[in-house]
Formats: sequence, structure tokens, C-alpha cells
Amino acid sequence: MFEFVWPYVFVLVPVHWLVEKFSQAKQQQSEVLLNSSLPFTQQQAALEKANSPLKIGLKWLVWILCITALARPVWLDDEVQGLNEQGRDLLLSVDMSGSMQIKDMQLDGEAVDRLTALKFLLSEFIEQRRGDRLGMILFADHAYLASPLSFDLDSLLIQVKELVHGLVGDRTAIGEGIGLGIKQLMNHPAEQRILILLTDGQNTSGSVDPMQAAEMAAKNQVVIYTIGVGADELYQQTLFGARKINPSQDLDEGALIKIAEMTGGQYYRARSTEDLSKIYQEINALNPISEAQQFYRPQYELYYWPLALATLLLVASLASPMLMRRFNQEASNV
Repeated sequence: MFEFVWPYVFVLVPVHWLVEKFSQAKQQQSEVLLNSSLPFTQQQAALEKANSPLKIGLKWLVWILCITALARPVWLDDEVQGLNEQGRDLLLSVDMSGSMQIKDMQLDGEAVDRLTALKFLLSEFIEQRRGDRLGMILFADHAYLASPLSFDLDSLLIQVKELVHGLVGDRTAIGEGIGLGIKQLMNHPAEQRILILLTDGQNTSGSVDPMQAAEMAAKNQVVIYTIGVGADELYQQTLFGARKINPSQDLDEGALIKIAEMTGGQYYRARSTEDLSKIYQEINALNPISEAQQFYRPQYELYYWPLALATLLLVASLASPMLMRRFNQEASNV
């Protein structure tokens, strides 16, 4: 079924007529002044050209197409779809600090940085949560809400794929990542307040202490599952040969374990992409909470069609006089 989301914007259609009406006298006066040196018949021809039916019709068509796009035409699917009767509210709090650039993960046999591996596996995890509400917080220097809890997992997947290094800073504000998560979950039932915290470091930024944030989470019945990301061993090439280092030496596992214990959650250690995948599967197997089934009718936006046509007509109307002049010049030179 076809309909407009904002049909009331069609009241703006006469605005174009009013603008044309009030500007017509001024336009005619300008045309007469510019062509005052021409004979009367040529002046009249110039005015008729400026106000030709084709040009007036084109202006109206572009205006109506723009109004149509503004009214947000949509196609509503006839099939009403239902969301799962069971589901959870899961809020992801993702570390975006500079250390997420360390290449100590393997993906399809190639060495990749932690963020790349995290994005790939997060996408898989999100795909498996159809019927659940998911949201995402990003934290580095400070914590920011990237996506509120929603059933729209496709939009969340797009955001995950667009994550890049340095998006929100280089440090690690774990406390703020928890605090903002608590704030977002407070309006949801206590049994559904679940926060999944992914980090590869320790708290080095922000105005909230992680332990105080964990206490607040426990008081508000927010369960936190903490995941420590990063390998234990990495061989680094130096002038004296390969040297084994610990790329996760800054990971504060003690704090992550305590945060999980305080809130009734669990701590997981992800040393590889395989570990991370298994962890997501375990979290994915959490017993869902029953709730009333919700129905929705899929809708598809169509506004870009009239908008694209209006843009094309506008560009064509601006370009055609220049093309005609060039064509006439070339014809006269022949």
C-alpha cells in the first residue's frame, strides 16, 4: 500500500504560485529595462521567452516533486510481520581506544587488528539476535551513545561496519562506558538490564570510577558481562630478530572480573577470534525473557525517486541554455 508519512506538507504547493505572482511584475520590469534599446517586438519576444509555458511548467514540476519528496512517500508491505515472543535487551559497550589498533588477532588466516576482528564478530552476533533489542555505546576518552536500544538491527549493523580508529579518542573511559549503559537501561524491566562490556585495557580516562559504576549497576539490577580482548603473546620483529611480547599487559583483568562478579555477570577472556566467537555464542544462549509479541508492517522509503527526478530536471534546465549557445556558436563557425 502506498501512502505519505507527512501528507500535510502538500499545503506548501501554492507557495510557488504566490512567489511567482509577486515576482512577476519585478521580472517584467527588469526584462524591459535590459532590452530597452531593442524594438518593441523584440522586447515582447524576450518577455515571452522568459515566461514561456515550458519554463513555467518545468518550475512547477520541480516544485511539486520536491514537495512530494518532503511528504515522505512510502510503500507499506501488505504482510504484517511479528517479532519473536521472547527476547532480551542487550546493550553493547565497546572500547574504541588506540590500543584496539594492535594486530594480534587472526581472521581468515590473516593478521588483523582488534577492532577489525571485533567488528566482524559483532556483526555475526547481532545477526543472531533477531527479535531482541540491541544498542551500542562507544567509549575512549569519553563514552557516547552510538545507537539506543532498538529492534532495528540493520541500522546497528551499518554502524558497526563504519567503526574506525580514533572515532572517539585514544584513551579508555571504562567507568563512563558502564555509567552511560546504566542510564540507558534504567527504563527497561530489571530482568532485561544486560550490559556487555568489551575492552582491551584499563580505565585511563573519564570522570567515573569503574568500581563505583559497578556498584551503581548492582543497585539498579544491571547485569554486566565483561570481555577482555587481546592475545597473550605476540612476536615482534626487531633488529636482533623476533622478540616475544605481551600485547595485553595493560588489560586490567582483576577489575573486569570484579565488575562481573559485583553485578551477577561473568568475565570472559578473548585471546583470539575463536575465543570471541565462542563467547558470543555463550551469551547468545542466555535464556530469553517472555514478552508480548509485537507486530509491525515493513515500510520502504520512496522519497529519493521524486527528489532525484527534481534534481535531474533542475540540472537539465540550467545546462540546456549553455549547451544551446555552444551548439549555435559551433554551427555559425561552420
